[in-house]
Amino acid sequence: MNILITGAAGFVGKNLTAALQSVRDGKDKTHPDLVIDEIYTYDVDSSPEELDAACAACDFVFNLAGVNRPRNAEEFMQGNFGFASTLLDTLKKHRNTCPVMLSSSIQATLIGRYDGDYGRSKKAGEELFFAYGEETGAKVLVYRFPNLFGKWCRPNYNSAVATFCHNIANDLPITVSDRGVQLELLYIDDLVDEMLAALEGKEHRCRFDGVDTVLCDDGRYCAAPITHKVTLGEIVDLLDTFKDQPTTLVMPPIPYGSFAKKLYSTYLSYLPREKAAFALKMNVDARGSFTELLKTADCGQVSVNISLPGITKGQHWHHTKWEFFIVVSGHGLIQQRRIGSDEVLNFEVSGDKIEAVHMLPGYTHNIINLSDTENLVTVMWANEAFDPNKPDTFFEPVE
Repeated sequence: MNILITGAAGFVGKNLTAALQSVRDGKDKTHPDLVIDEIYTYDVDSSPEELDAACAACDFVFNLAGVNRPRNAEEFMQGNFGFASTLLDTLKKHRNTCPVMLSSSIQATLIGRYDGDYGRSKKAGEELFFAYGEETGAKVLVYRFPNLFGKWCRPNYNSAVATFCHNIANDLPITVSDRGVQLELLYIDDLVDEMLAALEGKEHRCRFDGVDTVLCDDGRYCAAPITHKVTLGEIVDLLDTFKDQPTTLVMPPIPYGSFAKKLYSTYLSYLPREKAAFALKMNVDARGSFTELLKTADCGQVSVNISLPGITKGQHWHHTKWEFFIVVSGHGLIQQRRIGSDEVLNFEVSGDKIEAVHMLPGYTHNIINLSDTENLVTVMWANEAFDPNKPDTFFEPVE
């Protein structure tokens, strides 16, 4: 299959092109039935000859080209309607009736604040594509995108999320006039998933109830099925939490598929080099070191413990707290004894055979470096973050 992407240098174009290249090159094996041969990319610096050649050879067109920030209102129609005419005329010239996808906008509903030059130019482009489909019999897929966000989105352009992420990541000010304003947001990976589905003939259809997308099997339009409705205040609060993570070490809840998870990935893509790495506080003494790596609001914390040769650490127990000890380097012995009992449980551990050992509640425990020359490195997970006001830690030797 040969694919043409117009507007390939834009935000959506870059992400779609990268995804298609991964499928083509066999790096993404989640679409085994999708065989991609050529990917033709077209943008403002491409020549008419390149567009002509691509239209002659392509089996599917993603038309992502458009104008968002013109110098004058006339450029909306020229960029969003005029190029669409050129594209479709070129396909007709070659009698190529392959499927064509159009990236439109929710502003094409022309409802309320969306009634403007940009929305009218998008609406004109939609009608042009629908008429083309009726004339030629080509399959037409018109998507009205809500606000988009994700990596590689240009800040200070047409995405508040991109601007907020960029500015907060780079310690620049942001302006929020009304924290209660709600946005409908579509994450770039969810959009690309839908684009790949469309390529396989599995697009999602919809109709519109005002500005609301209603998924249905026989809809005139198409839509990505997963969007998120969040307020500006919620976005800013999450970004402030992400910014503080290197200091607090607290990873906020980011469930699979959640807006928070997608926003965190987006935020990280805007970090400058000097913030891509950050120092951790190492608690160092004569026995070695102990360093907290990561904390969560509801699922404990992860730390790394380094014991010098011959050193014993621990010798304490907990009422409720429990831990995993995972030796990743060195050779050691973990001992545990239930309080009130004389029986000692011994677990010989080594970085050569990585395994997790439970530190059982109500059992005093230790970890001993059995080597005379090597450090013992242990990753430790506790089911709760350490609370100095209620440490639940009581000294008692195992033996």
